[in-house]
Amino acid sequence: MSTRSMKKPVYNMTVDLNVLDHLGINLYSNIAAVLTEAVANAWDADAHNVAISLDKKGGVITIEDDGHGMSIDDVNNKYLHIGYRRRIGESDTTPEGRPVMGRKGLGKLSLFSIANIVEVRSFKSRKAHGLRMNLADIRAALKANKVSYAPSVLPKKDVKIKKGTSIILREITRPKLFESLAVLRTQLARRFSVIGEAYHFIVSVNGKKITFADREELTKAQFLWRIGDVAITLPKGHNIKEDRLIDLSKVKGLINIRGWIATSNVPKDLSTSAGNLNSIVVMARGRLIQENVLDKLNMGQMYTKYLTGQIEADVLDDTGDKDIATSDRQRLQEDDPRYVALLKTLRLVLSKIESEWSELRKKYEVAKVKSEIPAVAEWLGGLPDGYRKSAEKVVAQISALPIELPEERKTLLRHGILAFERMKLTGSVDDFVQGLSNVDQLLKILADRDSLESSLYRDIIKSRLEAIKSFNGLVDADKKEAILQKYLFDHLWLLDPMWERATDSERIEQTLKKEYKEFAAGLSDEESKGRLDIRYKTNAGAHIIVELKKVRRKMSLPELQEQGQKYRSALAKCLEKVGVVNPDIQIVFVLGQPVRESENASLGGDAYVRKTLSPLGARVVYYEQMIENANKAYSEYLAQSKKMDKLDEILDQIK
Repeated sequence: MSTRSMKKPVYNMTVDLNVLDHLGINLYSNIAAVLTEAVANAWDADAHNVAISLDKKGGVITIEDDGHGMSIDDVNNKYLHIGYRRRIGESDTTPEGRPVMGRKGLGKLSLFSIANIVEVRSFKSRKAHGLRMNLADIRAALKANKVSYAPSVLPKKDVKIKKGTSIILREITRPKLFESLAVLRTQLARRFSVIGEAYHFIVSVNGKKITFADREELTKAQFLWRIGDVAITLPKGHNIKEDRLIDLSKVKGLINIRGWIATSNVPKDLSTSAGNLNSIVVMARGRLIQENVLDKLNMGQMYTKYLTGQIEADVLDDTGDKDIATSDRQRLQEDDPRYVALLKTLRLVLSKIESEWSELRKKYEVAKVKSEIPAVAEWLGGLPDGYRKSAEKVVAQISALPIELPEERKTLLRHGILAFERMKLTGSVDDFVQGLSNVDQLLKILADRDSLESSLYRDIIKSRLEAIKSFNGLVDADKKEAILQKYLFDHLWLLDPMWERATDSERIEQTLKKEYKEFAAGLSDEESKGRLDIRYKTNAGAHIIVELKKVRRKMSLPELQEQGQKYRSALAKCLEKVGVVNPDIQIVFVLGQPVRESENASLGGDAYVRKTLSPLGARVVYYEQMIENANKAYSEYLAQSKKMDKLDEILDQIK
């Protein structure tokens, strides 16, 4: 073996290569996270300028800084020493007094998450040098069970650096990284709170400096809350309506935080090309350590959809304490007492913001809607004082819903006003307004549930009266019979106004009809032909059998009793098969002719018929009586609601 081959390598990475494979190549998920580590290293090197260049044509990414650089010993003992803990071996502040960001010494491994080749050039003590690390060679060493890897030395002619450190990434494995420089600037701006002239730390991407304005959050903000001693330079052209301060200094049991939280005008404003801004990031020592803590607070209120912000909590990364961050430095260990204390503090902050946000939204959203839609202003102005505040909250919440089309928002406003008026009539305004605290509940109330049907109740009643009029206009009994057969079973409100949403069960109905055929086998031809149709429905826990008799068929009470008992037994048998025991069964016979016994005054007439059928849960409804009763009930309702004619005019204008 030659002397040259035995020569000690210039550079040597001393680490079990399994660590590199597990903690490096798959450690980070995006380029911003990878570059965060490189920028943090530049900060720790007291660099004042960091230039990031992305050459899409050449497929190369370069990160250059003007920091104090590294010697060959520094590279071997610190940079290539995976797991080197600078804060233990050295001061936790830089020579210029900066708080050191690095802690575990794993961040440099992340470069292999996006590149196959990593070149490092550095200058220190008037000497320049460089090395190249190749992922393929590292994997080969790993396969050969080696415990170390020797990066290759770059030729002197390729090391043209006069200050600081330069890192070049080649053979980029994620080509999409080059597609949007603006997005990258935004992502990096949101990962540091120390970028800018004020901190003597300038970071640029392809020659363009990253500024606080690149963050975008405050360009989308409607209201802003500052926490503690924090300086914020508001971006030009911002539209912040309120800028408030939250003072936690007198509250015991909280950790020391500072920062800001803002709310957007509508949730969709927080969806950007650089990602969703509906998050609260946590910083320590000027860099991100938790990408989003908002989703860990388990707060489902609607206002959280509008939140964005940044919290700085240096106490979470004190050098003397156990490291609270996970390996990728983007999340915190959730069982750490400091993390628990952080969540407690943030919940208090957000509870204060929620109460203020609700009032601010009402103030600004209601004013906006009243200005844009005068009819809403007219409606609000006509409400009694006791209702106006609740109504304004309804308008504010609907106006703030994440809906893009103005026409859809106006439709919801119309429905909301109708629902409010209906709730006002029924004394349920408070319950209705309470339902607006959650966006999903609100949309459900307005779109799917009882409140929407209630809000449209007058329209429903008008359509029902039109149907009743069409029945009244029919003289021919056979035509009435045909129309009722087609209409009745889908509109049981004709039999009972409480049966608003009777639903079908085809399986039970078919089984019931089969049972009917069996017990109907003994009926006479006249009896069999007398039945026009039979249906099964359910409503609010009741199991309803409706039998429609032909209009000319005259029934006796014993016949109804016998059939009612058979229906009841057959249905109970069917329901038992599907696990329903002791069901509430109601049977309705719809007749065109009076029951024979009802015409006998000595027996008690209709009262006697009702009393006899009652134990079976059965009753008789006559064609003409049904139509007359429905017409009377709904006409009386409309007569009582004449005062709502003005409301109709207002609603017609919201289009």
